[in-house]
Amino acid sequence: MCGIVGYAGSKQAAPILLDGLSRLEYRGYDSAGLCVFSEGELKLAKSKGRLAVLRTKTENGATLPGYLGIGHTRWATHGAPSDENAHPQLSTNGSICIVHNGIIENFLPLKEFLLKQGKTFRSETDTEVIANLLEYYYEQENDLMKAVRLTLGRIEGSYALGILCADRPDSMIAVKKDSPLIFGFGEGENFIASDVPAILPYTRSVVYLNDGDMVVFTKNAAQFYDANGTPVRKAPEHIEWEMSAAQKGGYPHFMLKEIYDQPKALRDTINPRIRDGRVVLDDVKLDEGYLRGLRRIYMVACGSASYVGNHAKYILERTTRIQVEPVLASEFRYSEPVLGDDTLVIIISQSGETADTLAALREANARGARTLAIVNVVGSAISKAAHDVIYTCAGPEIAVATTKAYSTQLAVIYLLAMYIGEKLGTLAPECYAAMLEGLQRLPDQVAQILVPENLAKIEEAAEAFSRNHDVFFIGRNLDSATCLEGSLKLKEIAYVHSEAYPAGELKHGPISLIEEETLVVALATVEKLFDKTMANVREVKARGAHVLGVTTEDFAGEITKYVDRSLIVPKTHPLLQPSLTVIPLQAFAYYIALARGCDVDMPRNLAKSVTVE
Repeated sequence: MCGIVGYAGSKQAAPILLDGLSRLEYRGYDSAGLCVFSEGELKLAKSKGRLAVLRTKTENGATLPGYLGIGHTRWATHGAPSDENAHPQLSTNGSICIVHNGIIENFLPLKEFLLKQGKTFRSETDTEVIANLLEYYYEQENDLMKAVRLTLGRIEGSYALGILCADRPDSMIAVKKDSPLIFGFGEGENFIASDVPAILPYTRSVVYLNDGDMVVFTKNAAQFYDANGTPVRKAPEHIEWEMSAAQKGGYPHFMLKEIYDQPKALRDTINPRIRDGRVVLDDVKLDEGYLRGLRRIYMVACGSASYVGNHAKYILERTTRIQVEPVLASEFRYSEPVLGDDTLVIIISQSGETADTLAALREANARGARTLAIVNVVGSAISKAAHDVIYTCAGPEIAVATTKAYSTQLAVIYLLAMYIGEKLGTLAPECYAAMLEGLQRLPDQVAQILVPENLAKIEEAAEAFSRNHDVFFIGRNLDSATCLEGSLKLKEIAYVHSEAYPAGELKHGPISLIEEETLVVALATVEKLFDKTMANVREVKARGAHVLGVTTEDFAGEITKYVDRSLIVPKTHPLLQPSLTVIPLQAFAYYIALARGCDVDMPRNLAKSVTVE
């Protein structure tokens, strides 16, 4: 969601802040702003719209000279996108300036209290309440640290804060709860940011702040405090990413680059976990005794990650014979789930900071279930809170629409299914061997789909169907779960009304919406269900639908009898097939978005990491 960058050093702050914010544009935003301690006072520049507007307004930062500052890209929650509602937000008397990610749930009563104290408000944001509350306590106590503590004690909700005070021209305070924030150590300069790419050109030495942590820093020093206000030492972690991993590398969009990144991401996720012909998960402590006592596995996630959970139901139940229930994270925490020591809750999140998913994890922990996180970001809140964690090794994913993170999450599900199935003896040796062989071939098969002639066919299909206003994805069994992800991709980046249904459900309602020139994308990779899916294709064709078919090489000739166009993927082990079927759907959505003139990497109203409920 919103982006934060803070700098204290010997260089001009504003250009560094603008550069950092540009590396966070993928998170989604509708306004941007800077505050720099300049010429003896806190000076702001803010603007609605893209960061380019702010660059022009500040002459690339030249109009805000100074060596200490904070910057922000805002995604509107309280108040419409506007210059006034953009961050940073300044307190009434100009003594406090802050940037804020998150949501303050009790901002209205606090605002009423502050109005009675003579504070004024220029914006509609909840953030301005924090600035004024800080100022109020600072005036009362004449102690900034105490003012911060008192303020944090009164606000309810989530926050990552960067705080400047007019009386402290050399230092900054940062604090977090339920929203991501990192601290970066430099040489004669220090940083804060909401995500690593913002500061990667300047440092690779970072600390991931825990909930309740506070850091007070200057260009040469940093003091950390825990949630109780006790000074603590923090050992920095080294970021291994190469800068090229967070750059486009010659591709026109991050999404296309990340589609092409998938073979490498899959190799990095799979290969280290296969040794001597066996799946080895050093990251988890799921022993045979515990697994034999399991009665249920919950798959808990949001968005695309939740569709990995839908796949996991089919895959894990077949390999482990344990009941699997996928649940959206936003519903899980409010559904009074039946949990205990015979329940494993698997949490899936690319960022490891997704607000609803993190809350669901905490709920599962509190109710006595064992939790296992599948995440991409080392040191993220979810990775720290779960009992076990498996990292997906996808590298930085910048595009809002996930591709390689989704694919590597699926790969981890395969690894986990084989690991548990072998321990329980529910996966026969010949099935295990077949899955292992297929898993090791998967990266090369994905690369096979991404050769120019195949992408050209996908692009041609996208051009042909780019003006269809309504799209339905249909499939059966594992294909029906893949349909969910294909449909979401069209919604996210091409703004096309799209729905996904199990093909067998067509006659239970959806077929009433099929009319002339409706596009139906029919997935038919499950061999025993191919004929049934083609029967559904005939039904929609009879009502005037256009049909794009997706199947394996075995049915490449057969499917042409039923559909207008077809996309063919290699065949693999049946349980692994979704990893290949999803690739043309990602590319299809990408090329439709291009044909419709959409901003692929930064779709409207969406954010990469949803860190508020």
